[in-house]
Amino acid sequence: MSLPPIFDRLRLPVIASPMFIVSGPELVIAQCKAGIVGSFPALNARPQSQLDEWLHRIEEELAAWDRDHPDTPSAPYAVNQIVHRSNPRLEEDLATCASRKVPIIITSLGAREDLNTAVHGWGGVTLHDIIDDRFARKAIEKGATGLIAVASGAGGHAGRLSPFALVQEIREWFEGPLVLSGAIANGHSILAAQAMGADLAYIGSPFIATSEAHAAESYKQGIVEGRAADIVYTDLFTGVHGNYLRASIVAAGLDPDHLPTSDPSKMDFGGGAAKAWRDIWGSGQGIGAVHAVEPVAERVSRLAMEYRAAQAELKAKSL
Repeated sequence: MSLPPIFDRLRLPVIASPMFIVSGPELVIAQCKAGIVGSFPALNARPQSQLDEWLHRIEEELAAWDRDHPDTPSAPYAVNQIVHRSNPRLEEDLATCASRKVPIIITSLGAREDLNTAVHGWGGVTLHDIIDDRFARKAIEKGATGLIAVASGAGGHAGRLSPFALVQEIREWFEGPLVLSGAIANGHSILAAQAMGADLAYIGSPFIATSEAHAAESYKQGIVEGRAADIVYTDLFTGVHGNYLRASIVAAGLDPDHLPTSDPSKMDFGGGAAKAWRDIWGSGQGIGAVHAVEPVAERVSRLAMEYRAAQAELKAKSL
């Protein structure tokens, strides 16, 4: 298994997942400077014209960092595109990304061959997130460079399958780039993802509790104080199953133990979804490993230290 050269500059085998509303230029820039892939959903830039402004800012600040820190260059950044038909901005957002030759495009809720061809045409990489082997095969058939396996326990929109089951099924037929998502929140779990067969870990919720995240302080504290038992899995808020903090559901006047199901034909990733994600807080089950709000640089340094310790422990056990 080998990764495209674009990932050679990573300090740690991690992609920071794009989080609706939470991920913005400040967070992405800090993540890339720290040596992991930073990402954000294109829909976070509102109005649409702001997307080009964000991309320009990210590129300028990372180029300046690289000039000043030649020994620790920044990692590449990624933009997430919602491919579902409910996204009215997709074509315009793709055109903006094409003009900037965005290095990594993460696609969600739909795989399109023309999109993959376009991104590969400008030299970019496409990673498609999937929740089972059937969708994984479709994504590769339509030309995705690699896959993001979203397993049980992941924050936001998440699957139901164990990461062990999901990764082993995919690795039976696919040798390309594979990223694993699902409650990964410390260095030991990053190494565990690789031991299972993934190339990179996909981490989201721990970065909500950082100074650079565009999240309310109460949301950040909810991540710090929360545990796996505080996560609720439901399709009510966007029409797609996802994991959310119980406290935010209660604060919205709902009973988290008796939520109705949603009509998937009414999926919404426009204004309605923005309101849902602002008031109902997405989170993965791994937040028990998060104990404070801190800068991204400190969080990544801790992950790197834990990752090296896990490698040393594994080596010692094998002697």
